[in-house]
Amino acid sequence: MEELIRADNLTKEFPVQKSFVDLLLAGYKRQVVHAVDNISFNIMKGEVLGLAGESGSGKSTTGRLLLRLIEPTSGTILYKGRDITSFSTREMERLRERIQIVFQDPNSSLNPRMSVGAAIAHPLQIHKIGNSREQKGMVLSLMEKVGLTPADFLYKKYPHQISGGQSQRVVLARALITNPEFIVADEPIAMADVSVRALILELMKKLKSEFNLTYLFITHDLATAKYLCDRIAVMYLGRIVEMGSRDELFLHPHHPYTKALLEAVPIPDPRQRRREEVVRGEIPSAIEPPPGCHFHPRCSHAISKCKSHRPPLREITPRHLSACILDG
Repeated sequence: MEELIRADNLTKEFPVQKSFVDLLLAGYKRQVVHAVDNISFNIMKGEVLGLAGESGSGKSTTGRLLLRLIEPTSGTILYKGRDITSFSTREMERLRERIQIVFQDPNSSLNPRMSVGAAIAHPLQIHKIGNSREQKGMVLSLMEKVGLTPADFLYKKYPHQISGGQSQRVVLARALITNPEFIVADEPIAMADVSVRALILELMKKLKSEFNLTYLFITHDLATAKYLCDRIAVMYLGRIVEMGSRDELFLHPHHPYTKALLEAVPIPDPRQRRREEVVRGEIPSAIEPPPGCHFHPRCSHAISKCKSHRPPLREITPRHLSACILDG
């Protein structure tokens, strides 16, 4: 398979803003949020890579970095072997026709003053694809494909006049209208009703096949990742702690955090109740993350070495990587 995207030693730090009074009282001390902490991975053409973890683990930041919606602090991003971190503004504008994003909340990412048809056609106008008549035809055709029917009726509607499921289909259509090959899907079903989620996932699978797409699928739900993804990378506090094929990760999880996430997947039987806490405590602050393995304060298997040694992401079985010093 051809490699489409590669991130090498990708890091993103956000400076913490302090008030003038805080600086006077506490003295100047530069603090940063360690959102993404030196991660490396690749995505093959036609693949769906899932990025899973708790809120605050750096998943969404990673997705935005890949598209250069935000700039990395350090590291490189290769798209088809070309380092896009060195691209000029004009080069990135041309590239954005081929790489798109679906944001988590469609209501926040849609302009309330722009009709459904205008919102989907907007990327065509930005990239100067077709005239107004051709653009409308392309929009109506795509609306039919994503299930926004009747397309002529919904074309003139505004975001507040359509349902949540329809809004999610609108942002999918907007991302697809320029015929991209790579899409970052940032928790695309998180805001949808439970009854709509399965329909959106099924639609994403259908569109992937029809448009020959490659996805980075960001989610906090491993059960969802199991349905859609070919490989899954598990993130914790800015670091990838485990990565492997979907089947390998579910059948043979290695890292304690991955095991905890799998234990948290709901059991579809009301008679079965968990008696033990799946994982203790809350995710630590990304401003002052724990030394060594970030997960050690919450890990029931932690040893003294975990508190001082950062375990590398190493191959434990073919194409199955884990960042844990413990065998298992």
